[in-house]
Amino acid sequence: MANDLYTRLVYARAWPVLGRLAYYALKLLGAEIPRSVPVGPGFELAHGGFGVVVHSKSIIGARVKIYPGVTLGRADIYRPAQQSRFEGIVIEEEVILCPGAKVLCKEGVLRVGRGTVVAANAVLLESTGENEIWAGLPAVRVGSRPT
Repeated sequence: MANDLYTRLVYARAWPVLGRLAYYALKLLGAEIPRSVPVGPGFELAHGGFGVVVHSKSIIGARVKIYPGVTLGRADIYRPAQQSRFEGIVIEEEVILCPGAKVLCKEGVLRVGRGTVVAANAVLLESTGENEIWAGLPAVRVGSRPT
């Protein structure tokens, strides 16, 4: 039942009037997903997604599952935003971002391919293919996900 509440709040962020309230309610519950971030159908913020932080230039596809402690953001935060060459992060369909995973982009657009799994506490710094499994610090491809 609680996961339903979190999911409803994620989708409610897009509502014209109550969207801002939904955004702040999610933030109070520990998940920072800006209103500018589109989220596809079938999204799941597992276990409430406490500690999830998503950059405003992210796109989240359909049937994506994000666990607590996940970050999608810039890898060059030491630079002022106007000097960054970061353009965004695209999480394609059916991706699983395990607890503590970090997806960080320094320049351009980083894409996490359809069906990819980013393992717990992995730090992904490059785009992936489809149905791959990435783990480690920095993350490397360690296998393929059965299709």
